[in-house]
Amino acid sequence: MALSVKKRASSFIERTVASLGDSLEHSDIAETHSEAVGLLQCLDPRVKLVGLFALVLAVVSVGRVSAMLGILALAVGLAMFSRITLRVLTTRVWLGVLVFTGAIALPGVFMTPGEPMGRVPLLHWTATWQGAHSALRLLVRAETAATLAILLIFTTPCTHVLKAMRVFRVPVVLVVILGMTHRYILLLLRTAGEFFEARRCRLVGEIDARTRRQLGAASMGVLLERSLLLSEEVFDAMQARGFRGEVYTLDEFEVKPKDWVALVAFVGMALLALWAGNQ
Repeated sequence: MALSVKKRASSFIERTVASLGDSLEHSDIAETHSEAVGLLQCLDPRVKLVGLFALVLAVVSVGRVSAMLGILALAVGLAMFSRITLRVLTTRVWLGVLVFTGAIALPGVFMTPGEPMGRVPLLHWTATWQGAHSALRLLVRAETAATLAILLIFTTPCTHVLKAMRVFRVPVVLVVILGMTHRYILLLLRTAGEFFEARRCRLVGEIDARTRRQLGAASMGVLLERSLLLSEEVFDAMQARGFRGEVYTLDEFEVKPKDWVALVAFVGMALLALWAGNQ
């Protein structure tokens, strides 16, 4: 009995450390891909922001699944030429979207009136072809939009994305909040990982369920206190260095002929998808 309690205690800390490590690994993978030499990495961030956003608008506007699948195929092709493998897309995007969007779309298969497709044994729920088509359309739309979004994240450094948003007059408050939130999340993940790693190294003896709950609550309190103190220190440092609301970076954007060609191609594909998807 004592051994099982100790095993549960250690597994709690180990699972926490492992989940934090996975989150940091996801961030590292995105940063690694953004620095690689690929098709989208070589384009101006403003062009990627406008072009991919136009494709996302096309996906949410079209009604035909075939048009959505065409944009999804285009996104997969862009990913391949940008050194993003199918394994990364599957594990980092498609599976998660499939689980969450599938859970939302599944009830529609049985609640949408239409031609019966089948009946679930014991529950006596009737699935309809119209409901299945609606669920498929929602799932494909979500998968395609998520794939396009991850292309921007995996091929563009975070600072470049934020600067491109300012070029298009996104409010500076929103840009600063997004940038600081991104940095704080990574910092808190690393701090929490180090905290639980140190706790695991010092773990001796048995820890019951009550102690594990106290450990989790104490860890959240310590992280909250550190984040508040750090936020004040960072703001004071920014004020001392001349921050008055606008964020400046050393990188300068330059639109080249290939960027104009890519922009025309992005907008053309979006318009083509809109025309084909609404026929």
